[in-house]
Amino acid sequence: MKKKVVVLISGGMDSVVALYEARANHQVVAALSFDYGSKHNHKEIPFAAHHSAVLGIPHRVIKLSFISDLFKSDLLQSGGEIPDGHYEQENMKQTVVPFRNGIMLSVAGGYAESNEAQALVIAAHSGDHAIYPDCREEFMKAMTDAIRLGTYANIEILRPFIALTKAQIAQRGHELGVDFSKTWSCYKGGDIHCGTCGTCNERREAFQLAGLSDPTVYLRAPSLPPKPGSPV
Repeated sequence: MKKKVVVLISGGMDSVVALYEARANHQVVAALSFDYGSKHNHKEIPFAAHHSAVLGIPHRVIKLSFISDLFKSDLLQSGGEIPDGHYEQENMKQTVVPFRNGIMLSVAGGYAESNEAQALVIAAHSGDHAIYPDCREEFMKAMTDAIRLGTYANIEILRPFIALTKAQIAQRGHELGVDFSKTWSCYKGGDIHCGTCGTCNERREAFQLAGLSDPTVYLRAPSLPPKPGSPV
């Protein structure tokens, strides 16, 4: 059923594909980005704005500066260095921003009701589950209940990619005509993708598994690290 939706878009691969997916299936009222003081916000958000403009969707940036000021995470400008390695390695928990999706979904829920939308769209996927507790389906179900019960409009959370891998999302984006060269993944937020942090490795792996050409320029592109627990 077609709904009026608000899409949460960072400017990364997954959320950009989610915007195109939502545009194909719903009426998108707005695309929301959050500037919360991460090391890569300044690289991501312009791509979120770009794709919103391509699709003719209003784009809003909501500042959440208190997160960088008060929260502990190496993803934030106030945190330490971004680790290299496989995206499911234990040290990648250093990049978790506590309850980030809970905060963003709460804000987006209020925005959606204020703009007569019926649902939120978020691009959480199966590969997020190992490291990020606020991307897991149990959390998403609980937040869906909370936002539905806390709004007169009974706002829903739609999570079209929750059972998909990043490779499957890349394939879907390819089908929808997404220009992946205008998306950002690297948590380090340098001039170009570093090629060795967890999100760069996840991005590189996704294109390989999907059998797609990777348009990304990387500073380095060594062999992908093995998944933790897998035979070397």
